[in-house]
Amino acid sequence: MARICILGTGAWGTALAAAFVRQGHDVRLWGRNAATCDEISLKHSNQAYLGDARLPENLAATSDMKAALEDAEIVLFVAPAQSTGEVASQAAAHLPESACLIACAKGIDNKTGQTQGEVIGEKLPDHVVGVLSGPSFAADVVRGLPTALTLALPEQEMAQALAEDLSGDAIRLYASDDTVGAQIGGSLKNVMAIAVGICRGGGMGASAEAALITRGYAELVRLGVAMGARPETLMGLSGLGDLVLTCSSELSRNFSYGIAVGRGQDVSGLKLAEGVHTVSIANELAARHAISCPVMQTAGLVLSGRMSADEARTTLMSRPIKAEHGEAF
Repeated sequence: MARICILGTGAWGTALAAAFVRQGHDVRLWGRNAATCDEISLKHSNQAYLGDARLPENLAATSDMKAALEDAEIVLFVAPAQSTGEVASQAAAHLPESACLIACAKGIDNKTGQTQGEVIGEKLPDHVVGVLSGPSFAADVVRGLPTALTLALPEQEMAQALAEDLSGDAIRLYASDDTVGAQIGGSLKNVMAIAVGICRGGGMGASAEAALITRGYAELVRLGVAMGARPETLMGLSGLGDLVLTCSSELSRNFSYGIAVGRGQDVSGLKLAEGVHTVSIANELAARHAISCPVMQTAGLVLSGRMSADEARTTLMSRPIKAEHGEAF
């Protein structure tokens, strides 16, 4: 049994907490909103994020970070990606010295271009920092449906040992030492999901969606490798697996956001879509590494209002013809 602290009472943090409690771990959940914490602890629900899903009765949440982090062996950072640095700074005064830190949010810091692991590592340099990523919907995990994820840590043996400790009937973890690859796949797939959603919302057809997923994946791999990821990691759960899931279901906030954009709907009231925050910095990183990413670039133009969905279609379809495999990786 591991002592786990989860920082973040959103959908993903609460779902992970529920799953690990059911697998027999000692879990404490922290969130800023005291009312949400009380709802989780007393009513065993988190209506705002997980609807009518029933949470384990022995899952408790608190807005007291010191209490949540006391004696924690593993700390999962599951706040929204752009808030990770703030949460890490807040946690610094209360972290046990030997705690292993795991980045769970999927996104690149839109001010610095840092991955989530780099953000945490900069704020908390004396701790081992890993990554949990892969194809997963909180709505599935909270219900105990089977889910496979990548757990990446700087050393393979460490990742293997922790993956074995945390795996159970509902969550199966695959160990990796490619923390960069696990994070790049999880971050860039959000941008691709928005692009495919725009395609769906614009009524461009299933063939166009398949093309965008495939070419988007090629961009993800090109940029990921340039940033230090291994291609085989991006072919796995935290890359291709996550991309396929996020680009194929309206349970994905990014995909749903893209659909709304493609239909010309007002998106101001929609829930957080991390890809919206990631797209600009991802395109900056692509330019920095001189990597061609036309799908990401076009998605950025549409999201910024500088190009319509129809104009994006024309732009992508009229690009110079290239050899597929010469550009794939």
